[in-house]
Amino acid sequence: MRTPRRTARKHPVAHLLTVLVTLLGAVALGVLSPAGAQAASPGAAATGLHISNGRLVEGNGNDFIMRGVNHAYTWYTGQTQSLADIKALGANSVRVVLSDGHRWTRNSPEEVAGIVAQCKTLRLICVLEVHDTTGYGEDSAAGTLDEAADYWIGLKSVLTGEENYIIINIGNEPWGNTDPAGWTAPTVAAVQKLRAAGFQHTIMVDAPNWGQDWQGVMRANAQSVYNADTTGNLIFSIHMYSVFDTAQEITDYLNAFVNAKLPILIGEFGGPADQYGDPDEDTMMATAQQLKLGYLAWSWSGNTDPVLDLAIGFDATHLSAWGQRVFNGVNGIAQTSKEATVYGGGTSNDTQAPTAPGTPTASAVTATSVALSWTAATDNVAVTAYDIVRVSGTTETTVAASTTNSAVVTALTADTAYTFAVYARDAAGNRSARSATVNVTTATAPSVSCSVGYRVVGEWPGGFQSEITIRNTGTTAINGWKLVFAFADGQTVSNMWGGTPAQSGATVSVTPASYTSTIPAAGSVAVGFLGTKGGSNSSPSTFTLNGSTCATA
Repeated sequence: MRTPRRTARKHPVAHLLTVLVTLLGAVALGVLSPAGAQAASPGAAATGLHISNGRLVEGNGNDFIMRGVNHAYTWYTGQTQSLADIKALGANSVRVVLSDGHRWTRNSPEEVAGIVAQCKTLRLICVLEVHDTTGYGEDSAAGTLDEAADYWIGLKSVLTGEENYIIINIGNEPWGNTDPAGWTAPTVAAVQKLRAAGFQHTIMVDAPNWGQDWQGVMRANAQSVYNADTTGNLIFSIHMYSVFDTAQEITDYLNAFVNAKLPILIGEFGGPADQYGDPDEDTMMATAQQLKLGYLAWSWSGNTDPVLDLAIGFDATHLSAWGQRVFNGVNGIAQTSKEATVYGGGTSNDTQAPTAPGTPTASAVTATSVALSWTAATDNVAVTAYDIVRVSGTTETTVAASTTNSAVVTALTADTAYTFAVYARDAAGNRSARSATVNVTTATAPSVSCSVGYRVVGEWPGGFQSEITIRNTGTTAINGWKLVFAFADGQTVSNMWGGTPAQSGATVSVTPASYTSTIPAAGSVAVGFLGTKGGSNSSPSTFTLNGSTCATA
């Protein structure tokens, strides 16, 4: 078993519970204290990374906003290049999966010391976590937070003195969906056990409900858990997958902590959809940037379900669509990451902006994407990243970011004119003048050879779940597509994964998600959705793909 994603997804009816808990949680946080994180009185002067006024800061008091990913070290100890690759793509932090020996092979003090040393050499902030606790109370194989705390105490000799560089995440997703209210007491006990052992590090705690807190236990009890840490150096971690499939759920949850001055970050998140929903990663990343909160994407590579791999086969030169989104997309790592000041990031007196990049040139234009390249900008220190913008009159929209002088812009509309330009940035945050623009018209969506399979996965009074399999029966890949079909019995699509629906009357048009936009020759992609229905639920009889009628399978 390798890098299992055991995060429990939310069944549609759970939305009702989530709404209720959201309201109750907001009341709980608001009543307890609008400035809760200020209530704790640190027992000693802050050492290294710590919490101040509800925010994660460095020893010098500067904000530190994590922009990084998770790396499954404990299952892939031979992948020694991974941390360097993650850093090269712009990350300022990494969350490293470890085992305390309860479920997987125990990582030794020597191993952990080596990881910390590598993070310091690469100028990364390192979050260390024990994964054996995942799903305790529901997964009988999971270990306890108390066992995880004992593991950390056994590592004290290699962790003491590293408070500027590491954060201790006591245990991953330490409670499942069975009686999640049981999370609070052992969380407090584990934190206090580490403090009693003399740890001054910032401690991170994960939520119950497999990290997603859809029943609101962490949200409702965050203040009391925070107050139990006499140092005040405690940060909460929410894991966002398909439970967080609407913008309101994401913004409500994060703002509840921020407004109460309780420190929080997104310790894991995913973008690819599954049968339970389609996580709204765009809102997650945008809200984290707006609120100046950290995020750590799941995960670098090696997942049992490879759709969550950021890099394909641990190869940094072959990022998946998910990897491109996280590293080079809007509000992504390349665009927003700043190195910790303990390594020199952000402390420079450099006020000189890079020169403007050269005029971009376009190549490999398809119906939905274009490759852009430009002459590199220069800087008195170093250019660290480029922002690619779409220009429409006086309006600019960032559409991609890159750490090199090239990028691929995706999710474009066929047969449409676009104007693009590029900015350069340096490590001090200085931004260049804008490059000259390039005009691009995307290609017309090509006719295709295809077949479509449609099946109803399940039905219940008033609703149903269906799956559509789109197969490319041609000899060349389909890059970008639009599927159109019509319902006969008044059905409507209420939630879709693998694509984005638009419905007008009975007619439904579907455009792809980033990870389903290419259908290889003789390959297929799947789109699933939840729908509403009346008494009848007949299947659509005709499907067209890019205007071509598909065979039905």
